[in-house]
Amino acid sequence: MFDTESAFLCKRHWDLVGKPLGSLGVLEDLVAQLGGIAHTQNVRIDRRAVLVVCADNGVVQEKVTQTDSSITALNAKSIAGGTASVNAFARVAHADVFAVDVGINQDQDCEPLIRRKAASGTRNIAQGPAITQEEMHLTMQTGMDLVKELKEKSYQIICTGEMGIGNTTTSSAMAAVMLNTKVEEMTGRGAGLSDEGLLRKVSVIKKAIAVNRPDPTDAGDVLMKLGGLDIAALTGVFLGGQMYSMPIVIDGFISAIAALVAMRIDPGTRDYMLASHMGREPGCRLILNALGKHACITADMALGEGTGAVALLPLLDMALGVYHQSKTFDSLNMPAYQRFG
Repeated sequence: MFDTESAFLCKRHWDLVGKPLGSLGVLEDLVAQLGGIAHTQNVRIDRRAVLVVCADNGVVQEKVTQTDSSITALNAKSIAGGTASVNAFARVAHADVFAVDVGINQDQDCEPLIRRKAASGTRNIAQGPAITQEEMHLTMQTGMDLVKELKEKSYQIICTGEMGIGNTTTSSAMAAVMLNTKVEEMTGRGAGLSDEGLLRKVSVIKKAIAVNRPDPTDAGDVLMKLGGLDIAALTGVFLGGQMYSMPIVIDGFISAIAALVAMRIDPGTRDYMLASHMGREPGCRLILNALGKHACITADMALGEGTGAVALLPLLDMALGVYHQSKTFDSLNMPAYQRFG
């Protein structure tokens, strides 16, 4: 259970630090949140992991992407091998990257890639449900199990990432239904689409919603009918955050829709989620608003893989440097600031 007392004591410590009150903004809130998750004022994130879940999406058959599904496997192999963009980010942020095959439609000869898939890709959502209920539950359990395993290895924070060609289409479809928003307002160009391609993507999403008729009040039903194995795994990761008292960093659009599913399943999971950046996809802001989360970074990023989540770690390190190392008003012989308003 989230420790509100530790979070309060962390905030009180911030008020003693010799600087204007609240001047580090949301970073102060995140440090306090980390304290509440870990049940301590001595907040540490020395051991950090990046979980990149990889899966294929059958909706790629509808030509809603610039590349075909073979890119999922190639990028997963690159991430597992340490040569992808997220690996470069993670080396700077002193984080360990774990690539997990939760639904790639081909098997990769790559030893570092963790294989945990219930199915080899999803079905085409324009023709019927993406996954079965059993596949969804097994994959969500995989996400929870991964959090447990990393907790047992003494990791203190997990950044979420994903790799799956076509997953902005599945995420846009889910978000449009769950937030009762027009498909056009929720759908972006993903990894790069022409105007014609974007119109086709919107049309395919509308068709998928009409064919599947998901129940907007049942997050699991929306995930099963319109989502993907990557989103199901990430949903499990966010559920695992609460289960194992682990802070989970939301990356971009795809990660955020999984967080929303988890929060709809169990509202308590929200206390264990940290927002990182405001992704380029138009639906990202709407989902973060629904989660009640404020992104620290606005850098127009759309890379995925967990890069935005990892980018939060150096900011947290700097905030923790102030939290742990700065002198207090008393030690500086300075009058403390007072709160007004």
